Amino acid sequence: MSSVEVRDLDRPEEVVSYPLGESQQVRLAGTVVSRIVLQPGWNWQEHAQPMVGTELCELYHRGVVLSGRLGIRTDAGEERVIPPNHVFDISPGHVTWVEGDEELVMLDWAGGAGFGVTSEKGLRSIATIMFTDIVDSTRLAQHQGDEAWRRTVGMHDDVVRSVLAGFGGREMNTAGDSFLVLFDSVERGIHCGLAISEGLAAIGISIRVGVHTGEVILADNQVRGLAVHVAARIVDEADPGGVFVSRVTRDLAETSRGLDFEARGLHRLKGVEGDHELFAASLADGAS
Repeated sequence: MSSVEVRDLDRPEEVVSYPLGESQQVRLAGTVVSRIVLQPGWNWQEHAQPMVGTELCELYHRGVVLSGRLGIRTDAGEERVIPPNHVFDISPGHVTWVEGDEELVMLDWAGGAGFGVTSEKGLRSIATIMFTDIVDSTRLAQHQGDEAWRRTVGMHDDVVRSVLAGFGGREMNTAGDSFLVLFDSVERGIHCGLAISEGLAAIGISIRVGVHTGEVILADNQVRGLAVHVAARIVDEADPGGVFVSRVTRDLAETSRGLDFEARGLHRLKGVEGDHELFAASLADGAS
């Protein structure tokens, strides 16, 4: 039976206020839609970073600018100003600001729910965090064209979700061509990453996987915390088709049967202090 869900942003279910800004939120179809209003002078580093605690914004954003202008700079150095009536798709790892002297109003139906939430709210727990990401997705999308790329992403999503079900993974977020998943078992998280990579390789899709274990904050069906940020940066360092894990994850899984780990040296992870030792995980000989 078909159905229609309707929500009124003028009657928000939650309102989050922060310096020079406000986010009015409703829940719709399993996600959060936010109307974000920011005043001239607002910028992420000064008004959001102290509450979030990471060097860059690590949320995924998809939305539309209704009025005013949104400035953005990515961790790769790309800088844009998004004017009214333009839609946007912004990956984790960026800073934003209000460009000019006009109030900025935008709708965000991907990442805005976490905009003003402090790290003191929510349930804290230890979890294993897995990020996946399609290798060279931008180049592939341009090469395949919109329709073929939608089919590729659809196949990718089907494979990932079918594998997750067998390992008890909890899907927390899907950002375009990547997944954020939580596990209550280090071993299951690594095995799941290996199985997803193998399953996608069989249909010609290469991914990277990053796995880290640490304290996370669960609130409103979202997960936050420094451990999430670390896992997101580990996936950037992984080889195509590879599953890279942090030292703490390797140490916790080292006695698990069926897994081998190859040291891949020290890495500087963007936005995270210090050097971090990473390992490439694989199935041990004879394991299946």
